[in-house]
Amino acid sequence: MATTCCVPDAAAEANEQIRQFMAARTGRPLWPEEQAEYEQLLNIWAAAARPA
Repeated sequence: MATTCCVPDAAAEANEQIRQFMAARTGRPLWPEEQAEYEQLLNIWAAAARPA
């Protein structure tokens, strides 16, 4: 996985997890439990992307 110079590794990793999660569910809406998991992944990404 390639990262840019300006994106922390943890944010890039969380972003990749989100991409994989959504790719596995392409073409259909998320089920309620999947929506909750997606929101957790977004929170992890947001926390990792925040400047220190």
